[in-house]
Amino acid sequence: MRLSIIGSGYVGTTVAACFADLGHEVVNIDIDESIVETINDGDAPIHEAGLDELIAAHAGPEGTGRLRATTDYEAVHDTEVTFLCLPTPQNDDGSIDLSIMEAGATQLGETLAEKSGWHTVVVKSTVVPGSTEDTITPILEDASDTTAGEAFGVGMNPEFLREGTAVDDFLNPDKVVLGADDERALSDMRDVFDPLVDRADAPVVETDTRTAEMIKYANNGFLAAKISLINDIGNICKEFGIDSYEVADAIGLDDRIGEQFLRSGVGWGGSCFPKDVAAIIAAAEEQGYEPPVLNAAVDLNDRQPGRLVNLLAGHLDLAGARVTVLGLAFKPGTDDVRNSRAIPVVEQLQERGATVTAYDPVATENAKAYLDDVEYADSAAAALDDADGAVVVTDWDEFAALDEEFDAMANPVVVEGRRIVERRDGITYEGLTW
Repeated sequence: MRLSIIGSGYVGTTVAACFADLGHEVVNIDIDESIVETINDGDAPIHEAGLDELIAAHAGPEGTGRLRATTDYEAVHDTEVTFLCLPTPQNDDGSIDLSIMEAGATQLGETLAEKSGWHTVVVKSTVVPGSTEDTITPILEDASDTTAGEAFGVGMNPEFLREGTAVDDFLNPDKVVLGADDERALSDMRDVFDPLVDRADAPVVETDTRTAEMIKYANNGFLAAKISLINDIGNICKEFGIDSYEVADAIGLDDRIGEQFLRSGVGWGGSCFPKDVAAIIAAAEEQGYEPPVLNAAVDLNDRQPGRLVNLLAGHLDLAGARVTVLGLAFKPGTDDVRNSRAIPVVEQLQERGATVTAYDPVATENAKAYLDDVEYADSAAAALDDADGAVVVTDWDEFAALDEEFDAMANPVVVEGRRIVERRDGITYEGLTW
């Protein structure tokens, strides 16, 4: 099929490249000319495992030609289905900001007004229940001067992509959720995803748009609560001198619990969990319900960075100390630092008088927009050299290989937030929950 993807962020770029790999003809539409040029050159505009290879295979001078990028919305005219993959950032009260989506829907609607024939619009962005039906669809109707169900249909297809493994998550999904209140739109969505379902043998969930929207929030809310619960248990284990990872290994064997998301540590971050949990809490409160479990999950998550800093303070006076922070991305495999636990760790270290040197394999440039007065090293060894203490915030594989680098520290104290560094002679080592 011929598809247009509006937005080329972490989701839009990945989705566009993967759809091209499935055999669809795909055009990625974005207002950023530099991103468009990067994609058309056959390069990925973001750091994501496997994405460079897919874009090189399908865009650029040596590609199949099934993927291209443009700033022109009129490219929609040559497509049958459009996916809206635009940001839905967080407002100060935790609710989602739909202004970017609304602007994109307006421009898309105006474009559809000049297009002949049926077209299906699929909301891929994460939006709270009712947003597609009550906000996006009316905007499309007003801008196109037609009615949904006549010239165009609207559907909802939530994404379940983890940064760092997004390409694999898309091509090997645990489920495909198709939400629509229009049978023709649902049929188009089936056609789009048939190649993926056939290739991956993935289960398909067909439902209405509101339920599809809620499935995404329920998914992330459950996982966020699971992580916070194991962190709470890990904190208790620490008080009793118990290794929480041994406990997690045992309870993970219970098929009612499962082993995934049981790695206790400094907490969850990124663009999805914090924003999505805050958004569904805000939406619930707007309906008159206060969700205690989700609120507790957020509260517990917010405390973990402070516990890491407190453990380090138990080994050295932070005032005037030079502290190394290993890891700035919110997780390994990505350059995304949004809501990274490294940010509050650095800020709390600075508040207590420490000078911070930080290192991350790929996220340093992005971190500079969030952190001030930080010295950035170009290697873990350089960051650790002559440091009075170190904290590990992101579990990059290269940190697991560190050894003699710790010997260059002025005071070899390492406090671990992710359990990636092994205990060894010659350093004072403390784990956050073990």
